[in-house]
Amino acid sequence: MDRLIKGVPGMESFLRCRDLPSFYRVSDITDPCLHMISEVTHQSRRAKALILNTFEDLEGPVVSRIQSTFCPKIYTIGPLHAHLNVRLPKNITKGSTDQSSNNLYDVDRSCLTWLDSQPHKSVIYVSFGSITVVMKHDLMEFWHGLVNSKQRFLWVIRPDLVEGEGGNDSIPAELAEATRERGCMVGYAPQEEVLVHPSVGGFLTHNGWNSTLESIVAGVPMICWPYFADQQINSRFVSEVWKLGLDMKDVCDRKVVKKMVNDLMVERREEFARSAAEMAKLAKKSVNEGGSSYCNLERLIEDIRLTTSPDPRS
Repeated sequence: MDRLIKGVPGMESFLRCRDLPSFYRVSDITDPCLHMISEVTHQSRRAKALILNTFEDLEGPVVSRIQSTFCPKIYTIGPLHAHLNVRLPKNITKGSTDQSSNNLYDVDRSCLTWLDSQPHKSVIYVSFGSITVVMKHDLMEFWHGLVNSKQRFLWVIRPDLVEGEGGNDSIPAELAEATRERGCMVGYAPQEEVLVHPSVGGFLTHNGWNSTLESIVAGVPMICWPYFADQQINSRFVSEVWKLGLDMKDVCDRKVVKKMVNDLMVERREEFARSAAEMAKLAKKSVNEGGSSYCNLERLIEDIRLTTSPDPRS
């Protein structure tokens, strides 16, 4: 799985078999899912243009490759969620944007109150998104690793996070006690607000693209534990290309969790904080007036208008 993939231009030095999207992990090359993905990819060549939720300073070389070999007309307009802060009326406050929320679960805002009482950059936020599921064994390895790291943590535990039986088994006393002292668990959190909170210094994430971009905009370094689809390659870019964190894919061991949490939050904190702050600055610049994504969104809107407007000659 650590063998380098040499056939993807621009990624020859860092892309491994284990970094390919999860649907490539098949033992039978006639796998219907694999062939469906291949067919969809080939059909996408028929598109006249691509609209991508990314920005030039993050993925410029990749976008250039796509333009030269796949689709010449590309609109990079991300990070999409960051446009709201620029384009919404200034009198709309952060707390009043619930009408545009994309949360799939009811959020528990009590975690923000808990964060208010924690020291600056002392908390690692843990969330695996809205559809990732884990086995009870994996949950316990993460829990032991977080507790053993001695770091404060805010952990999103969805009601449907744990797969299979055993999710309601009794919790070891030492975990329960340590969580009361240094942890906070909620069913779902207002993630954008959590990530920009002054007390949050790291993000243990599944690396869904929305979560990845939200972390980048907030300037929060990541520990990556991808689950499926694009998350595998996202995590590789976070660690090896953008240098914004650590990649823990295919591993769920309490000792590794403990080490990576301490590496991110203590040992290499300044290193990752500098990289994350610089990328956050570029992300915000891209969506502000005159930035690449701001201009590309304006261009996209205008091109759609021209496409849909009646022909004055008719």
